[in-house]
Amino acid sequence: MSSNTEYTAKDFKSDQYVRWCPGCGDHAVVNTLQKAMAELGIPPHKTAVISGIGCSSRLPYYMNTYGFHTIHGRAAAIATGVKTANPDLTVWQITGDGDCLAIGGNHFIHALRRNVDLNIILLNNKIYGLTKGQYSPTSDRGAVTKSSPYGTVEDPFVPAELTFGARGHFFARAIDVDLAVSKEVMVEAGRHKGASVVEILQNCVIFNDHIHSYVADKEFRAERTIHLKHGEKMLFGKDLNTGLVLDDGFTLKAVTIGENGVTLNDILTHDATTQDNFLHQRLAMMDGHELPLAVGVIRSVDAPVYDQEVKKQIDSIKEKNPKKTLRDLLLSEETWEVK
Repeated sequence: MSSNTEYTAKDFKSDQYVRWCPGCGDHAVVNTLQKAMAELGIPPHKTAVISGIGCSSRLPYYMNTYGFHTIHGRAAAIATGVKTANPDLTVWQITGDGDCLAIGGNHFIHALRRNVDLNIILLNNKIYGLTKGQYSPTSDRGAVTKSSPYGTVEDPFVPAELTFGARGHFFARAIDVDLAVSKEVMVEAGRHKGASVVEILQNCVIFNDHIHSYVADKEFRAERTIHLKHGEKMLFGKDLNTGLVLDDGFTLKAVTIGENGVTLNDILTHDATTQDNFLHQRLAMMDGHELPLAVGVIRSVDAPVYDQEVKKQIDSIKEKNPKKTLRDLLLSEETWEVK
């Protein structure tokens, strides 16, 4: 996939002034994405960034790649068309929790079900920022916002749960202030063949400030998050002496190595590639309260890729069909010559 040319983040930066609020998590995301693209080594002219509507959807303006700032909720549909018509193009979809999971929810789940080779970056700040602070599909129950002055009375979507329910094969998560993990998961998403979803827990300093502080602040992050890596033990905490086990074969539980006879061998080893999503879903549903929030690549499973299958089908039909061009088709039946 990568070329022999070595790229830097600067190769993927446009000359446009970045119009996000100072302190917005989107700044970290665009800079990290440019670094991830440089590491992947795919040329800018072979890359497209598609977005919908929302604060995060301004991102294509800041990329020195092909880009399309589309309409509300339709980024997945348009990105599917771009990738299917141009299978050699690497396509990134930039979207927010409102754009992706409300008006765009149906397009999102079908892009995952089809397993279109899209790299979907879902910026989740649990609010509508561009329209000035209404609650979104991921806002917590009871959230007080411009459109819910007495608190919401509904439960939110969990992006990971929705991804698995739509037969998603790749899901990763990072926090906007954790640049190393953010870059790691973006690179892995770019390497994955098929639909990849990267949820970025992103802060909105104006309308939902500190919404992720309980896991994002350095004071708590080591104890309230767990960085999952394929093939490695599920350990967390400042001293990495706390780990996850299956208590009864079904329920995840945090234990401390050295207490009650627990050893390192008892701690679960992360397997992101297993087809069964039972454990992946349970890991992804941990929220940083009773159990640590999972970051890193949680699921990465190979499966038939929609755009590749479409291309194979077209090539197969072309090979068997004597009509190679539109002219061949038009002249294949009864014709008249006008003189």
